[in-house]
Amino acid sequence: MPHKIGFVVVSSSGHEDGFSARELMVHAPTVSGWRSPRFCQFPQEIVLQMVERCRVRKLQLLAHQCLIPSKVEFYVGQSLPERLAPRPAERFRRLGYVSLCDNEKTGCKARELKSVYVDAVGQFLKLVFHQNHVNKYNAYNQVALVAINIIGDPADVSDESDVASREKLIDHYLGHSTEDPALEGTCTVKSDYISPLDDLAFDMYQDPEVAQIIRKLDERKREAVRKERYDYAKQLKQAIADLQKVGERLGRFEVEKRCAVEKEDYDLAKEKKQQMERYRSRVYEQLRLHDLMDAELMRRPLDLPLQPLLHSVSPHHQQLVPSLPPPGERGAGSHLADPFLQEKPSAPAPDASPQCPAVDQPPPTADPPPKTQPGVAAVELERSDRDGSEAPRAGAAGEPEPLTEKVLREASSAVDVLGEALVAGAYSRLWSHREGALLALYEQLSETPVGTPREDLKNTLRASVFLIRRAIRDIVTPVFQASLKLLKMIITQYIPKHKLSKLETAHCVERTVPLLLARTGDTSARLRSTASNFIQEMALCKEVRSLQIIPAYLVQPLKAGSSAHLAISQMALLARLLRDLGTEGAGFTVDSVMKFSARALEHRVPEVREAAVRLILGLYAQHRAAVLEHLPPADSATRKNVLYKTIFEGFAKIDGRPTDAEIRAQKRVATEEAEKRKEEEMTALQGQAAAPRELQARARARALQEKESEAAKAQDPDTPGGKAAPPSAPEIPDSRCLDNLCIFCGERSESFTEEGLDLHYWKHCLMLTRCDHCRQVVEICSLTEHLLMECDKKASFGKCHRCSEAVVKEELPRHIKAKDCNPAKPEKLANRCPLCHENFTPGEEAWKAHLMGPAGCTMNLRRTHVLHKAPVPPPGFSSGLSSSSSESHVQLTVWPARPPQQGPARPVPWELSDRRVRC
Repeated sequence: MPHKIGFVVVSSSGHEDGFSARELMVHAPTVSGWRSPRFCQFPQEIVLQMVERCRVRKLQLLAHQCLIPSKVEFYVGQSLPERLAPRPAERFRRLGYVSLCDNEKTGCKARELKSVYVDAVGQFLKLVFHQNHVNKYNAYNQVALVAINIIGDPADVSDESDVASREKLIDHYLGHSTEDPALEGTCTVKSDYISPLDDLAFDMYQDPEVAQIIRKLDERKREAVRKERYDYAKQLKQAIADLQKVGERLGRFEVEKRCAVEKEDYDLAKEKKQQMERYRSRVYEQLRLHDLMDAELMRRPLDLPLQPLLHSVSPHHQQLVPSLPPPGERGAGSHLADPFLQEKPSAPAPDASPQCPAVDQPPPTADPPPKTQPGVAAVELERSDRDGSEAPRAGAAGEPEPLTEKVLREASSAVDVLGEALVAGAYSRLWSHREGALLALYEQLSETPVGTPREDLKNTLRASVFLIRRAIRDIVTPVFQASLKLLKMIITQYIPKHKLSKLETAHCVERTVPLLLARTGDTSARLRSTASNFIQEMALCKEVRSLQIIPAYLVQPLKAGSSAHLAISQMALLARLLRDLGTEGAGFTVDSVMKFSARALEHRVPEVREAAVRLILGLYAQHRAAVLEHLPPADSATRKNVLYKTIFEGFAKIDGRPTDAEIRAQKRVATEEAEKRKEEEMTALQGQAAAPRELQARARARALQEKESEAAKAQDPDTPGGKAAPPSAPEIPDSRCLDNLCIFCGERSESFTEEGLDLHYWKHCLMLTRCDHCRQVVEICSLTEHLLMECDKKASFGKCHRCSEAVVKEELPRHIKAKDCNPAKPEKLANRCPLCHENFTPGEEAWKAHLMGPAGCTMNLRRTHVLHKAPVPPPGFSSGLSSSSSESHVQLTVWPARPPQQGPARPVPWELSDRRVRC
């Protein structure tokens, strides 16, 4: 089996100080690699000697991000040429060359990883570097190579493996298979299998020490599989997957530490070192807890420079640790450079910063194998006659055309199992042949008898899935529908009928679901609907539901450049499956769905954003707290975003709370109702103000009569008792003096029109108040009489014989028993205030002095409304305040007495709203 081959650098054309070619012998996260001298002559050469004579299968080059050669040639030789020997170049045989991208698209911030598949035998490898690509970062026209990796196997072992492969092939066709079924699917089945752990990308990704542990665990895993210890193998597989993430993180820490040292930021370097040690210790403790590794393997080696092991042949005992490639590494498309050298676009790798060229960072993925994915360059040996693709031969009428050499190589596994005729129909140019091949395969699988060897069943299934994948991508609807029919039969009938394991079901689903999801973005609405419905049906199938594979594909974040149809279909499909499966044990979690929805809220298509809002609202109805953890706070800044505003309003509706729009509408309705009530109150006030106006009119008429009577007496001296009025007596006002005048408090104002007086009586007159029980406006002096005889609630009041005031009947016994009230005096001796419960000087003028005077009633809440508003009272006015009145610090002006009238003021029957005036 091919593995990593150790090597030493024999010679080089030259190098810049600190960048010797011997750097290529060590693979570590911080190696600098080789760099040519400044302003060197081209081409530049490096000769490598492998540890033994090998059959080279694969070469990997990691180019520099700035110092990029235009192309690199490969030569292989059996022995080292002597300098003095004539024509030393004849010792090497040319394999071909690969071209490298100029890296302009990335701004020289990425490194190119080239993987070249060869088949050459030798012990020496020569690399020839040609003229560099020009860029602003390469001021000295240099070329560089960060790392090189050689994968192969010893020449004698490879020869033996070829013989073994031929014998195994003969046994397979004769039916004498001796392979252990338990080892199927492992790397030991294929003789040309290259372990990902030997790939240059793996070593560049991983911390060297963790990479060693991963290789040991992988060796133990394969040993456990051979011994059929599958539980232990499963634990080791999971540990390897976890350790790969650990190694990537430690590799990043190492790169950051190296950058900090170069910048002389030693505090940061120390912090990174301690961080690495803590993280490494914690991971090692977890591995010991699982008893996966022994203490000897977990012990860290001494901090010594890394040295390559030149005599290691096994890939699992080799300590070569390749350098860590820079982030954003990517491959550039290349062309056919030589008749004997074929290239394909190289694999992408992470970016690297030109400011720190000596520090390498990890690539995202390992370089893929050549037969399954693009991104590698294939090198063929030079030979005189080169095999070409055979031209397709026209088939007989009604039969599919024969397969070409290219298709035979691509579908070799399916041809071996299903036959060339059926595969030729699946690859035919006529859609009817393609559909017929799938239907024929459907019949063949349906008629497979029970008891067929398990190995044959599994091979047939995998070959069928291979053809199904091709048919799913077919643009013809009948072919696409035939592929779905065949896939459904395999999952629901073929696998249960023959009692195959869940691994086969998982294989079918994992190989087809990505393609089906891609078809949900088809331009044809019919195909989109068919693909979505089939995925939903397959996810709900009991054979697939327990695997929880489809939900994992659906919650993968949408790509920024994905089509609108694809995004909308995926959102709709996710919503339906989430409704059918829920988030408990079905593959969906609140965390994964919310992360997907948060990314969908940023999609460029409005329908996708609206679907994401609906998805979040549906999830919130079941998991309120978990959903809120993935959303920003519901403050005013967040609500400026229309989507988040819609989401939070939807949350309010689900919770039964009013939304912001509803709150604003309620406030608007309340304001309108308040204004309407105010208008109604004003209308009622105007209708109920007749009584005060009648009193005012009678007072005006009475004042006019008295004035006429006084004038008549003054003109007739013979009239008995008729005397002229003394000069000091005040002049009685005429009727015009009653205009703009309140007859209760005596206040005069230009605003006292008919409506102004109504408002004054309602709110501001100091002589009036509103009953708290019937809302009528009455004179304060008659409030007790009103409560006992006229109020709508008069039945609820009784009179206290001690204080003569109205008391609620429920409180009256306690009130009488306590004897805490101030006893009332006879009406002729004193007036009684129902507000402050004080006795004061009798008479009508004394009421004005008590309610309006500066030292008057402190319980009259309307007194504050006349501060600093009234003019100075006329001279000679006497307020007649009682000595028992409590002092007040409110300065009031006492107005002249109102015109005399018959009897005390009666209650004013106004029906007003429940409003109080604060003091």
